[in-house]
Amino acid sequence: MNPGRLALAVLGGFVFLFASDYLIHELWLAADYKASAELWRAGDEIHRRLVIIFIGQFLCALAFLYIWARTGWRRRSILDGCSFGFWMGLFHQVSTLVLYVILPMRKELAVKWFIAGMVQAILFGALASLLYKPRPILGDRRP
Repeated sequence: MNPGRLALAVLGGFVFLFASDYLIHELWLAADYKASAELWRAGDEIHRRLVIIFIGQFLCALAFLYIWARTGWRRRSILDGCSFGFWMGLFHQVSTLVLYVILPMRKELAVKWFIAGMVQAILFGALASLLYKPRPILGDRRP
């Protein structure tokens, strides 16, 4: 594992998560959140806690890319990155199912969260395959 490459990949992953979360939650799902405003904190309360969201996005990027870098997935193609992202996304989206059960949210919002989370994870996997390339191993002929 190359710590310098991993650090740059984590930074790129954080930027991807920040941007995609903005597109998903601030643009695509904004109307859904307004329709169920009683479930969520007020906007000013959220903004006071925004640093926690940034920490969460950073930790997600760190964990995702560390696992990518430490496993055999790191030597494969973009399609393998998508496959890695699919399985990581499925693991993460269990929380959406649990939140649907414990919060009185509409089924449509839970479905949108699930789909958006899966797409985001698959794209993140593809990005991981581009961002983190290990040093070639002497005698290794795999791509």
